Amino acid sequence: MPRAKNQAVLRQKSNSKMELKEKIIDIYDVFLQGKDPSRDNPNFWDEFFLLKANVKYIESEINKFSVENLFRLKDTINNLFYHAVAGLKDEYPIRIINSLQTLCALVRGVCKDRLADNSFDVIDTLVGFDHAEEVLQDMIQSLNTVLVGDFSVSLKNLTLRFLLVLATITDNVSQNTLMEYMMINSVFESLITILSNPVGRQDHGYEALLLLAILVNYRKYESANPYIVKLSILDDEVALTGLGWVISSVLTNHNQKYQQTTEDPAKGSWFNTISSMVGHMFVPESVEVRSRGVEPDNAILLVLYESVHLNRNFISILAHNHTEPVSPQPTASTSPKSPAVPGAAQKFHYDPNSMEPLMNIQVTFLCYCSIIMQDLKDTQRYSNTKLCLIIISCIAEDQYANYFLHDANLAFRVPLHRAPMRHRKPVTERDVSPRPLACAVLDLMVEFIMSHMMKALPQELLMMSLGIIHRLMCYQKKCRVRLQYPWKDLWTALISLLKYLLSNESVLLPTQNIFELACKVVNLFNLFITYGDTFLPTAGSYDALYYEIIRMHQVFDNLYSLALRYSTNGGEYRNTATKLTNCLVNVRAIVNHFTPKVDSCSAVSPQPSLSEEQVLEVVRSNYDTLTLKLQDSLDQYERYAEKPKQSAFFTELVRSIVLKFRHTITVTNLEQQSVLEEFSTIQ
Repeated sequence: MPRAKNQAVLRQKSNSKMELKEKIIDIYDVFLQGKDPSRDNPNFWDEFFLLKANVKYIESEINKFSVENLFRLKDTINNLFYHAVAGLKDEYPIRIINSLQTLCALVRGVCKDRLADNSFDVIDTLVGFDHAEEVLQDMIQSLNTVLVGDFSVSLKNLTLRFLLVLATITDNVSQNTLMEYMMINSVFESLITILSNPVGRQDHGYEALLLLAILVNYRKYESANPYIVKLSILDDEVALTGLGWVISSVLTNHNQKYQQTTEDPAKGSWFNTISSMVGHMFVPESVEVRSRGVEPDNAILLVLYESVHLNRNFISILAHNHTEPVSPQPTASTSPKSPAVPGAAQKFHYDPNSMEPLMNIQVTFLCYCSIIMQDLKDTQRYSNTKLCLIIISCIAEDQYANYFLHDANLAFRVPLHRAPMRHRKPVTERDVSPRPLACAVLDLMVEFIMSHMMKALPQELLMMSLGIIHRLMCYQKKCRVRLQYPWKDLWTALISLLKYLLSNESVLLPTQNIFELACKVVNLFNLFITYGDTFLPTAGSYDALYYEIIRMHQVFDNLYSLALRYSTNGGEYRNTATKLTNCLVNVRAIVNHFTPKVDSCSAVSPQPSLSEEQVLEVVRSNYDTLTLKLQDSLDQYERYAEKPKQSAFFTELVRSIVLKFRHTITVTNLEQQSVLEEFSTIQ
């Protein structure tokens, strides 16, 4: 005699205690035996998807099958998958929820470990090749309907989670053949609809951007990707503003967490000062930084990168201030309680009661950069820092972006954080006066150079930071923008870097071509020397440049000697060493021209040494007799191109994002009561 619908049986456990066995598990067991309990029962599927799906049981039982036995079960899995897709069109949300749960469990169970690297077998096992195109097209259309329709937050969260599960079944996104069906049947418009809606982007914005980032990077170097095309031509200002708001709110959340961990309740007390001093003596700096640390968010930065790199219209969004939308009255899309299926977006909600206002996205991003760049000890932080520098490079070589970076009428306070070092405490520059954003970018690059002169020299990142400075200077020279910036800070950082290279030559040269880095530094000085009169704020600034070169002439002399030695010994660095000697021509001309005159003036001076003003006077009175060589291409640079130089980096970056998502994703058994309560609030 069959049991009543909600009747349960008792299952014997190893400890002789009995536990309730759900009816749905009985049905799963019949399916997993290769039988079809729906035969001769026309109402079976309607009743089946009213029962609470047991995700954990489906996944664990499928994982017990060998690959051979899984293939034998193909028809049964195809049958379940087909009817679960059909259930997505049901008028009752509870059936849609259970259908989605079942689909998630089937995909995760089939793809886990064994078939993940063979997408064709995955498709055949889940859907069957004969019906794959039709069933998957139907599925994606139903998922789009849920995402843009008047459905609950939980249902939309679960839909996005399922799409992310589909997109992340393989470590290498480009090997995931299921993604082909998402290329043919686009979800781009649904994601844009979410971003365009103030409430939608609050509830689902993070998952929407994570999915968009993965879709854009599917076979981007091998074939035409429709998501790249659609993102590049997107000109809907509301959608772009929404995209920028999600990025800004997530980064602001990270900045707030860092600020909370660095706030010192006993600031200024003598006890705190002694405790801090003792702590610095015994705690390594890297550990201290990580203890405050913000987790690197590669996914949100990847979206920012793709938006800046692909979409010229998004550049204008960088200049916007992003305000928190007013929370509307609860509707079908909102619930007064926490959703039964919480989304990742919830933990990144901006806190309007915090001390950190939601600012211009560029200000927020630069603040985040100043935090994440402090520690490069692990691979994830190094990659995150590199991605930050790539984004800034793309911004710094865009004409329109440079316009608002240097616009004196667009002044911002940028609270940059400085890395804690043995000779200084961690500092946040909160009292800075409003300045053009280009000043903050230069400050960030100066701080990066000064805080990363280490034995494991991050030469690649230093080259990128110098490239950013070069791009800004080229724009200033081209447009004759006289930025009010303390250029001496930059010159000091550049000379300090050269001193470090000279002091650690024997340690660095076996593994790194420091001559390439030195050439980049010297050419920045050459750009100042040759064109500084067109963009330095005053004539006195140009005089101060010469003063610094003369004052630190020993550094340049030693650098020339080092380059000359390696240019004549026939080693592997001969060519770049020779290039460096040529780059130093004008610097050496300045040193050789002014040093004798300064020495002569010093010899007749009653004072033991000349003051800065006296040296500057010598410089001003002897410009006319100085001969410099006009060097070519100082104001030219190689524009950023992702392929081929950065292809491997982005492939590995996307892989890390996929692995992190798979590690953190939770598709658990939902409490039917909480789901029903949420649906009961829908009017």
